[in-house]
Formats: sequence, structure tokens, C-alpha cells
Amino acid sequence: MFSLDIIAHQALVDSDFAPDLDDAARRELEGLKPAPLAPDIRDLRSLLWSSIDNASSRDLDQVEVAEELPDGAIRVRLGIADVDALVPKGSALDTHAYTNATSVYTGVAVYPMLPEQLSTDLTSLGEGQERVALVIDLVLERDGTPRSHDVYRAMVVNRAKLAYESLGDWLEGRGAAPEAVARDPKLQEQIWLQDRAASLMKTLRDRAGALEFETVEATAVGSDGKVTAIKVTRKNRARDLIEDFMISANVAIARYLAEQKRSAIRRVVREPKRWSRIVELAAKFGATLPAEPDARALADFLAARRAADPLRFPDLSLSIVKLLGPGEYVLDKPGPADDQGHFGLAAHDYSHATAPNRRYADLVTQRLVKAAIANAPAPYGDDELATIAAHCTERENAANRVERIARKAAGAILLEHHVGTVYDAIVTGVNKDGTYVRLLSPPAEGRVMRGERGMDVGERVRVRLIATDPRRGFIDFEGVAS
Repeated sequence: MFSLDIIAHQALVDSDFAPDLDDAARRELEGLKPAPLAPDIRDLRSLLWSSIDNASSRDLDQVEVAEELPDGAIRVRLGIADVDALVPKGSALDTHAYTNATSVYTGVAVYPMLPEQLSTDLTSLGEGQERVALVIDLVLERDGTPRSHDVYRAMVVNRAKLAYESLGDWLEGRGAAPEAVARDPKLQEQIWLQDRAASLMKTLRDRAGALEFETVEATAVGSDGKVTAIKVTRKNRARDLIEDFMISANVAIARYLAEQKRSAIRRVVREPKRWSRIVELAAKFGATLPAEPDARALADFLAARRAADPLRFPDLSLSIVKLLGPGEYVLDKPGPADDQGHFGLAAHDYSHATAPNRRYADLVTQRLVKAAIANAPAPYGDDELATIAAHCTERENAANRVERIARKAAGAILLEHHVGTVYDAIVTGVNKDGTYVRLLSPPAEGRVMRGERGMDVGERVRVRLIATDPRRGFIDFEGVAS
């Protein structure tokens, strides 16, 4: 019997991650205590903060609260865990965090960027805990147009830890209110106001040409390294709420640093190199896209396909996401804007700042923001930021590879007794290394070893399982004529 824990851990080591702390970081960790309330930190503990995350998550990076202003505008405050308060630049824990640069999620195990004593306790915005946070303060006009943004440090308390699934069911009218929401009418009002604010944010992005996807997220389910199923996570209204808030917060942080004439790390998704294939895919649905990349036109096409065929829209989303290519981190110097932006979000100014427990780029951005707030010298020079950006991009790609290996290993474990079975699948990748597909059920991924000629990203195909190798995360198929 193969253990997914062992496979995932080996994949981490092979990809140069450091799952364990060294002695210096361990000693530093043993002496840590929660950050104290300082004179320059506002006291916002009386506000009705809440968090929304996976039910099992304990590394809570964000809390949210909203209020309606007398003129109908909405003020949204987003509290981000002040990880830098306990993990300063140059510390042994910081060195460890830089080495990994990201948390890695393998389904049955999480390998955190920071040790659990920090990420799930001392720097987590856990329910009922008094914590220092970096607050991003946004005011939206009645139509969602940003009126103002500000950033400052504050002491907060998470009043309710809410979960995506149960809260999403309630917001969509498919389930009862979560217990914390049901017993507090003020929290009910608060969540609905947050939902309205998020909807306004989304509408504004849609008008700008932001792309709206719905991909299938497959996660292994099991315990003690044993896989019992592959669970599919889909978007819902609660996930959308947090996504909308985090996008707005990341845009606000990027603009704040630009206004302060500070260098930063920007998150970019360049214009897709395989735009011609996206044009071909759209043509199969009777749509015509411009010859050159056009986010607005692609957004309109995706919206039309979602409305026309919501059941198969996740498959189309996956194809487009693959063709867009990955994001990356780059140095952003103050001064005239360049042509690098986030194609998928139709945003030029975009950072990663909302998950400092999980991503090193966010922790670095937090330090840059805190220095700007204090009117202090920048903690990093441009050369340092360029090096960090490249390292974080490389580590993110490495983490994605590890997670893919874990997903494929989980699928291989589930499918190892089904060799010879024919499945419906969608082509997810075609490159010099081979042709890859994802089964529709179970959502396992693998490579087409023969009969792949003519297949391209986005096509629905039939494949036969011919071999599995859980230890290496290999699932091999052959194409089957329709």
C-alpha cells in the first residue's frame, strides 16, 4: 500500500524544499510570544471582524468587516496577519521562509512556509485571539467605484471563523446559516453587507474586462497517507466574496506603494503566447475573437459560455487557464508605468499582499508597506527585490509541480486496479514533453502515451488507462477512437 505522505515528502525534498526547521530557527521559535500592542497601533478590537476560509484551515491570514456610510457608500476593512512582527527580516525563521517561499498543499498534508506554531497560532488570526494586523481600509461609492484607500496597523479580534461551504450554502439559499451567524443578527447583517460590497467589486472588474473562470480543483481525501477519494471543490458565493476582497486589497496595496514612490514586487500575468489556440477554441463555439490578445473580448466570450452551458464551463475554463500561462513576480520600480500587467484581472497595478503566512512575496510586501507607513527607509533595495521576485516565481512553480505529483499519485492510487477502463477526459496540456488529460470522473490527471496525435488543449477525448505508478505520480493512457 502506497502512502501519499511519503510520496509528497519525497517530492518536496527532490524539489529542494526544506520541510524541517534548522536548529537556529527552532531556537528562535521557542522564544516567540504574540506581538504586543504598540502606541502607533490602532485599537479596532470592538469591530465585528470575521474570517472565511476552508473549514479545516487554521493558518488564517485575513479577517474582514464592513459598514455602510451615511451617504450609501460602503467601507470595507481587511485585516491581514502581521507576520513580520514575529518574523523580522534576517531572522532564522525568515531565512527558512525564504528557502521555501510558499506553503505546499498536497491534499492529505500541508507543508507550511512557516512552522505551525506561527502560521496556525501566533501569527494566525484565529477566532477569539487578539492579534496585530495590517488593515487595508477601502471605501466604495454606491456603484462600487473606489473612493479612497488607506493602510495602517491595528489590533483586531476575529469574532467568527466561518467556512466557505456552509456560508456559501446559506448565501445561496441552499442551507441554514452557520451557527455563529444564526445566533448573531448583527453578524448576519455584516455578512450580507460584505456580500453586497464584493458584488460591486466584481461588477466593476467585469466592466474592465477581468476574466471569470470556474475550474475544477481536485484534492485527495484520506488520512495517514491513505487516499480514499478525490474531492472536487467548486466556487460558491462565499469563495467569490473572499476572492473579490483579496483582489481589491492587492490592487490597493500596489497603488499605495506606487503613491509612496516605493519599489515593490508586482504580480503579473502576461498576454498569452497561445492566443491563436484560444481563438480556435472560441471558433468551435461559434464565437470570433480578435487576432491579437484582447481581455475584454475573451471575458465576454467566457460570460456567454457560462450562461449557455454552465455544466461544461469548468472544462472550458481549465483549457483557457492552461493557455493563458502562469503568473510571475517582477520588480516594480517607482515612476512611469510599464506595459506589464495582470491580463486575467484586467489590472495594471497588482501585488500579492494578503497571505503572508503562506507566501514569501506577501511577507516582503508587508515589510515594504510597514516601512512606508512609518516613513522609514525601504528594507530592500531594487536588486534584492528582483532576486526575491525571481526566487518566489521559481518556488511557486516548484510547489505547483509537487502538488501535481501529489494529485497524480492520489489518482494513481485510486486507479491502480482499473487498468483497461475507458474514460471521458479533457486535454489539459500539449507541449514538447507530451500530451496530458484530466478525467471527468474521477478528476485524475495523466499523460497520453500513444494515440495522442491531433489532440489539443480543450478537446474532449476518450482514453483507456494502461498503467499507473503511484510512487512517481504517473498515470498513463492511450487515445481511443470515438
